[in-house]
Amino acid sequence: MRVLIVEDEPYMAEAIRDGLRLEAIAADIAGDGDTALELLSINAYDIAVLDRDIPGPSGDEIAKRIIASGSGMPILMLTAADRLDDKATGFGLGADDYLTKPFDLRELVLRLRALDRRRAHSRPPVQEILGLRLDPFRREVYRDDRYVALTRKQFAVLEVLVGAEGGVVSAEELLERAWDENADPFTNAVRITVSALRKRLGEPWVITTVPGTGYRIGTQPEAEHEEKDRE
Repeated sequence: MRVLIVEDEPYMAEAIRDGLRLEAIAADIAGDGDTALELLSINAYDIAVLDRDIPGPSGDEIAKRIIASGSGMPILMLTAADRLDDKATGFGLGADDYLTKPFDLRELVLRLRALDRRRAHSRPPVQEILGLRLDPFRREVYRDDRYVALTRKQFAVLEVLVGAEGGVVSAEELLERAWDENADPFTNAVRITVSALRKRLGEPWVITTVPGTGYRIGTQPEAEHEEKDRE
């Protein structure tokens, strides 16, 4: 999952970003409305976390533009305004959830996971495919009932692949969804992470490399097994 945090208090924004990273959620920060609109125009985010009171176009204006774009991106309003009328206004603008400051980071993570699940419509809270069982709320992965310990980045990559339900995910999309804006587009981090993830999950391999296209969850021929053994 990749989230845009629109928050003009640097310490709070950085604390949220760092906390989300610990939960395998990639996050970018925009300190004002203009930066938020620029990032939204060039990156694909799963959820926007908006402070309503920011410099430049307000959080309310950002929310309106997200809704008008038709992207379907969920919006979580994050603000100190805790009156019922303020919340009603936020929901009236199209916000999907509302969290008032101060808040517990764990609650924010739970709300983001819930919004992401809702965005995927029929996707169940716990996803299963080819003997893999991925629980995003507990950040746990099992392979044929065997617990698999993953790094945060490995979990983030696997979550994207499992969410594709067997579809091919390009290296570019993995970089977009599991890393943040500081990732080098020419890095080999995706290949290295997928290779390490494949080995953590064990044989028979369940992550297939589709030459020239990307990766998917699925069985693969023996020849490719041998190639991956050499990575």
